Amino acid sequence: MSRRAAVAITLAALSALVLAGCAQDPLPSAAAPATPATSALRGSITVDAAASLNTVFPALAATFQKEHPGTTITFDFGGSSALAAAIVAGAPVDVFAAASTTTMRTVSDASLVAAKPVIVARNELEIAVPPGNPGRITGLRDFADAAKTIVVCDKAVPCGAAATTVFAAAGITPKPDSYEPDVTSVLTKVEANEADAGLVYSTDVRNAGAKVVGIRFPGAARAVTAYPIAAIAGSRNAALAEAWVAFVQAHESDLQAAGFLAP
Repeated sequence: MSRRAAVAITLAALSALVLAGCAQDPLPSAAAPATPATSALRGSITVDAAASLNTVFPALAATFQKEHPGTTITFDFGGSSALAAAIVAGAPVDVFAAASTTTMRTVSDASLVAAKPVIVARNELEIAVPPGNPGRITGLRDFADAAKTIVVCDKAVPCGAAATTVFAAAGITPKPDSYEPDVTSVLTKVEANEADAGLVYSTDVRNAGAKVVGIRFPGAARAVTAYPIAAIAGSRNAALAEAWVAFVQAHESDLQAAGFLAP
């Protein structure tokens, strides 16, 4: 065999080996990146949330569901303490967002949170009066006037606990006509002109628009309330629950745009 023929045979053999290797171990395609885990999110979750979140959370959920087709987030808004008690009693909830660390602790102390709660916003109280201020409310001291119709949150819920703090700091003994189960109930009575004034959160005054007029008062900063959120242990859709918590945390700026204070 000639030298030239031998070289040709050797080159042919090497080419065959290279081609065989390529067929068995192809290079990854740059056109097919790994799919993010969140794209696999499906199904639904139930979120129990403080009543004062009843405007901003649905707006956030609409964005979340648009980004993750096939997901549904259902809300149950109410007084944080009642929601916490229901979760401890076994209510089928996937995520809890409270209006105070105290009510969140009720759930976490029962070992019902999947991870440490994170604070995503804060809020402070503001006086709400009907348009035109028919009761001629000027400040917090009017809440001690029995001649005026006053409504506040029950002391057991965060807005009521915050009200108790500001009244005590101001040396005022309030004389409310009713204690309401949550801040939405207080706001509703003021909007309906069934009360001369109510003590609600600043975000509630903002969301009510022209239905009420807000009156800020000195000392509100003494009772700023925090909003912790956490996925609930044993959620039927843990991946979606954790994704929602992460989404809210990543959109704290949206909460601030809605009037909440930074965490």
